[in-house]
Amino acid sequence: MRARAEIDLGALRANVRALRARAPRAQLMAVVKADAYGHGMLPCARAALEAGADWLGTATPQEALALRAAGIRTRLLCWLWTPGGPWREAIEADIDVSVGGMWALDEVLDAARASGRTARIQLKADTGLGRGGCQPADWPELVGAAVAAEAEGLADVTGIWSHFACADEPGHPSIAAQRDRFDEAIAYAEKAGLSPEVRHIANSPAVLTLPEAQYDLIRPGVALYGISPVPQLGTAADFGLRPVMTLSARLGLVKHVPAGHGVSYGHHYVTPAETTLGLVPLGYADGVPRHASNKGPVLIGGRLRRVAGRIAMDQFVVDLEGDELLPGAEAVLFGPGDRGEPTAEDWARAADTIAYEIVTRIGSRVDRVYVNEGLGEMRDWVSSNPSDGQQSGRSRPDRQQPNRR
Repeated sequence: MRARAEIDLGALRANVRALRARAPRAQLMAVVKADAYGHGMLPCARAALEAGADWLGTATPQEALALRAAGIRTRLLCWLWTPGGPWREAIEADIDVSVGGMWALDEVLDAARASGRTARIQLKADTGLGRGGCQPADWPELVGAAVAAEAEGLADVTGIWSHFACADEPGHPSIAAQRDRFDEAIAYAEKAGLSPEVRHIANSPAVLTLPEAQYDLIRPGVALYGISPVPQLGTAADFGLRPVMTLSARLGLVKHVPAGHGVSYGHHYVTPAETTLGLVPLGYADGVPRHASNKGPVLIGGRLRRVAGRIAMDQFVVDLEGDELLPGAEAVLFGPGDRGEPTAEDWARAADTIAYEIVTRIGSRVDRVYVNEGLGEMRDWVSSNPSDGQQSGRSRPDRQQPNRR
């Protein structure tokens, strides 16, 4: 392979179990939006369920419907809706849908009438994030309409939920304020006659740092994939998690160049001495951030090296400092760190971003190779289009099996 993103589903299952242990009295929703943060939605969803996840969570209805089309029947919440969305299809597929305003409630109730089925809805309260969800001033109207919809048999309010703005900054004053507003929203809804199955607000950083915010359900996202959402407090290993993705490529070229040789666009790197250069066939079209030019770390030939010059669309260069490596040598951009390779957090620092973005942006030109796919066995799965949740995780029996570890 030119490049591969190895996805360790055994690590993902272990992460699910570790996160469940932090909230033993709460249900766990495995968030698999954005193609499971770039890891492949279907294989990761199945692995999370094998490890004991109670719910799955997606952003778009297309993601949720793809899970249903793949035969996954577990409880499933979808929250990123726009007017005219496939409400009826979601209702008929037994998907819980988020409602954060009257327009959404009106549309989902119209779809319930058309389908002749009761819609499962979860009311989202804006407790301070200022993004999705219903503002406190509008909460009484939304709750009242939901109560009426339940009485009419059009809806079943299965949950009340919200989302933290600053859970990744422990001690931030907004955290306590949001919890207070969330408690008020729940109390108002219950007094009005609603009896939600689940109340939830805890995302990955809250799961790790705010046990008082667990309520009935936790919603880990990036933590499932072994990335610390609070790197200032600890690494993934510090929280008992293991990174799931390892991104690597094979050198496409190794060549000798003299001192003073410009490297890549703009010549932002010039060789300080006679040296060898290695060409890594990955670029920003594959999700390698251009902002990490001259900084991104790579493990090649047992040594940690840096990107030399600008990262281009399809490739970048590393100064091998005279080492005589052969084309085909492995270049590991990030992984768990066991072999001294960089982590996604190292690339996040180099690109001045967060590790969430590093893994999520890895594109469809990079084959996903799944290891530890089965319980007690290891199989090699490759997605022909890992950005498409309906295709991700198709078996490729013609591929060589990975070595057992």
